Amino acid sequence: MDSKLAGTVAVVTGASSGIGDATARRLAEHGAAVAVLARRKDRLDALVSDIVAAGGTALAVEADITDRAQADQAVQSVIDRFGRLDILINNAGLMLLGPIVGADLDEWERMIAVNQKGLLYVTNAALQHLLKAAADGPREVADIVNISSIAGRVAWANFGVYNMTKFGVNGFTEALRQEVTKKHVRVGVLEPGAVDTELVSHNNEQIRNDLATSDDIPEPLQPEDIADNVAFMVTRPRRSSISELWAMPTSQA
Repeated sequence: MDSKLAGTVAVVTGASSGIGDATARRLAEHGAAVAVLARRKDRLDALVSDIVAAGGTALAVEADITDRAQADQAVQSVIDRFGRLDILINNAGLMLLGPIVGADLDEWERMIAVNQKGLLYVTNAALQHLLKAAADGPREVADIVNISSIAGRVAWANFGVYNMTKFGVNGFTEALRQEVTKKHVRVGVLEPGAVDTELVSHNNEQIRNDLATSDDIPEPLQPEDIADNVAFMVTRPRRSSISELWAMPTSQA
């Protein structure tokens, strides 16, 4: 472990697998106390055990962030335990692909709930604490990193509503950045290309097969690659703010 984030507290949403899991581990390695949020408590408990065994500090918070009351309570539970909040990583996301014509509207609503409403609810609950940390914390700076996607930059057929949610994340991030960064709450968006996670597994069998047989991206990024990007963004000196980071597999760039 190093001490770049010593004395800080970080929240990572969607931490039960993939990018969230890897990011929580990386921030803990940098010395942050990490609160990991998701619905799958068994996975969170295993993650916390690993972080503690490695000498870190972590807290598992079971929550469905698409429920505003649960999002509020999740953030409050972090404050109750650690007394502060310095870093928020909005990572929770859902990608359900398919044509717009004849679409399952329940899938649209699920994506909007997770990718947009969940991010908004947690951010709203966290902002007062992040502003306070920036004003009087040990680093005199706080951070929000929103995990978006290349799908927040480029639209494709069969990605329609997922595109919409991620373009929205990008727009919200930029607007918030303009509001609070001069108060030293740095706000950035991270837009990965293809990453080897379970994100695709939520789709139907046909889409999973189509994506699995594609040889366009033979070597996708790993969750640890994105975790490294997040850690880079939040460990910059106070004077430096990264508003956007676009991370792509070499074979996809």
